[in-house]
Order: sequence, then C-alpha cells, then structure tokens
Amino acid sequence: MDLNADLGEGFGRWSLGDDRALIDIVTSANVACGFHAGDPETMRRTCELAAARGVAVGAHVGYRDLNGFGRRFVDVDAATLTAEVLYQLGGLDACARAAGTRVAYVKPHGALYNALVEHEAQADAVVDAVRAYDPALPVLGMPGAVWLKRAEVAGLPVRHEAFADRAYSPRGTLLDRRLPGAVLHDPHEVAARCVALAVDGQVRAVDGRLLRIRADSICVHGDTPGAVGVARAVREALTGAGVALRPFAGGLEPAAA
Repeated sequence: MDLNADLGEGFGRWSLGDDRALIDIVTSANVACGFHAGDPETMRRTCELAAARGVAVGAHVGYRDLNGFGRRFVDVDAATLTAEVLYQLGGLDACARAAGTRVAYVKPHGALYNALVEHEAQADAVVDAVRAYDPALPVLGMPGAVWLKRAEVAGLPVRHEAFADRAYSPRGTLLDRRLPGAVLHDPHEVAARCVALAVDGQVRAVDGRLLRIRADSICVHGDTPGAVGVARAVREALTGAGVALRPFAGGLEPAAA
C-alpha cells in the first residue's frame, strides 16, 4: 500500500503543515504546484526532501485560486484548464529533476479533485494535459470518478485513492468539509480505518454501512491539527498488520548523503 500526503503548501513567508516530519512517514508526496498553494522555492525544497528519502513526487495540480486554497470551484474554460495543468506539471517536474528525482504521478487538489468526479468537460481537459505532457504518467483519484474513466480510455495508467481522515457519504463520496464530522482527528480511529481499507478493502460510511473501496494509495492530510501524529499512527498500524508500504508509482532510492 502507498501512503500519500499533501506537502509543499506554504507560500512565501507563510508555512502550512510539518513537511519535514511527514516526509519521513509517507511514501508519496503530493506537491503543490503554485496555483492553490506553493511557490517555486517551496516546490524545489519539497522535491529535495522527497528525493533524499526516496519518496515519490506527485504533481498536486489545482485551480488558480491562492486566496481560496483551491477549495472553491472555478468555472474555467477547458482549453485554459488544460494549459494551466500543463504549466503546473512542467514547473514541478523542473524542480523535481533539479533535485534528482521526477514527477511520478498526477493528483488533482481540492475543488478540482471533487469537480472531476462528475464534471466531464474539466475531466477531459485534465486528461488532455497529462497525455500531452507524458502519456505514461499515472493519475490518482477517487474510484468511480469520471476523469479516471476518461483517463483509462485515453490510455493513462489509473490508480485509485482512499482517505484516512475524511468521512464518506453513503454514495462513496467524501463528506463536505463544512459538515460536522467530515474530518476525523482520532489517531486510533483513523489507523483502524486504514487497516480495514488496506486489508479488507472496506470503509464505513457516515450512515454505518460498509463501502467497498479499491485503493492503491491512502491519503493522510498534512494540514489538519495533529496530522503528524495521525500519519505516524496510520503507518505503525499498517506495518503492524503486515502491510508493506511503498510508492504506487514506483519509488526512487534515497539520494546519497
């Protein structure tokens, strides 16, 4: 199983999350590409951290929405969205290669991630961008999302994701962050959910029913209170259950000291 987290989400003098602690826990890093968060210096520094530890670098592409942290839907033209995703991919990949690694996969962020579950025009736009950049680049998203179906038809490698610390609706979608209980904080509860996901392929929805979830990667969010403790509990629980942790997109050896 792969364990991923959103990293590099600082901007200028503003920092968010403990990237240095999380990079020692996860196997894949979703690195902000400067549109919802991040800046060139932060991108390069995060890639250097990942490269030093053999952690896979993923392009965490999003809407051009620094003020809203990419969590607001943007009704952007498809051609513009394709160009913006290409721009983000190229910028992060340059930072990754300078650090001795590469962009190993693509994962949309925030409102774009949620929009691509059903928004066909934007799904096609993101698929077009990834295909134009590198048709062998894996894409990561929620099982059943329209954009993953379009990506598979287009020949892109598709990988599925589950969420450690987010509540699921009975439909198998993520509960809106604005609703009570949408984000889980208890490390023991989150860790137990992750073991069930990895071992049994199941997660319990908010109404109590069990959902079948096919997951190649589990996401632990780095911007919530206590994130490092939660991520560490998840890793320890998974390894304790005999689950081997490695990047789904293929890892690199840590850089020489």
